Amino acid sequence: MDIVNQLVAGGQFRVLKVPLGFIKALEWIFAIFAFSTCGSYSGMFKMSVECKNRTESDLSIEVEFEYPFRLHQVYFDAPTCKSGPPERLFLVGDYSSSAEFFVTIGVFAFLYSMAALSVYVFALEKYRENKKGPLIDFGVTCVFTFMWLVSSAAWAKGLSDVKASTDPEKVVDLITACDNEANRCREVHDPVMSGLNTSVCFGFMNLVLWGGNLWFVFKETGGVRAGPVRRLTGGLPAGIHPTTGLQPGGRRLRTGPYLLRQSDVREPAEWVAGA
Repeated sequence: MDIVNQLVAGGQFRVLKVPLGFIKALEWIFAIFAFSTCGSYSGMFKMSVECKNRTESDLSIEVEFEYPFRLHQVYFDAPTCKSGPPERLFLVGDYSSSAEFFVTIGVFAFLYSMAALSVYVFALEKYRENKKGPLIDFGVTCVFTFMWLVSSAAWAKGLSDVKASTDPEKVVDLITACDNEANRCREVHDPVMSGLNTSVCFGFMNLVLWGGNLWFVFKETGGVRAGPVRRLTGGLPAGIHPTTGLQPGGRRLRTGPYLLRQSDVREPAEWVAGA
């Protein structure tokens, strides 16, 4: 417990109040929402086949499917309405690649965000000692921004295909008995896709967060430079110490937009344009 208290006491949690840390915390949270809403999904739809001979009917055919949406492995039994055993039918399509890619990006984004937050909080000074840390952070952020774009777009397309393949109205067409007009086939219950729709939304929200964070990480690399410096030469004004460049009372000299820095004092003095 003492170790935990020491870590908390030594952490710089103020970084969570600035965009660099705050956006990274949002990335961590939204990554969890993205991969969990997709990876934990399971759905079900229901159909009914009412044969001309009512004793052969099945009014509650349930079809269950789940992540990673290898629908070609999902099957159900439907009556043939011909006084024989039911036929086994399989759904169409394998959309596991786009779903698993999306979840994988979400998991890795979650892990990297957590690691980056730990560095920001407990090793911020070390992170800013040289440009290596910010440059690595900037490069990884660029990669994740691109990956969120690709994975979210791929999963959005995959989801539309999943919806089409699990539409009871279309699945009914696979049942042989439904080709006979004497038999009545209909959908009873549609699958609930709100969770998967939410996962796509979180994917594109992660894209916006990671893309927006590029600027704040880029600033840490030192890539944003100040404007050009103008130097003016001339003698020291009255009352300015010739060595320290300080006014009486120890104050630095400011004259309009120019600041005389202690390190810039020369003979004759150099005036440096300051912010």
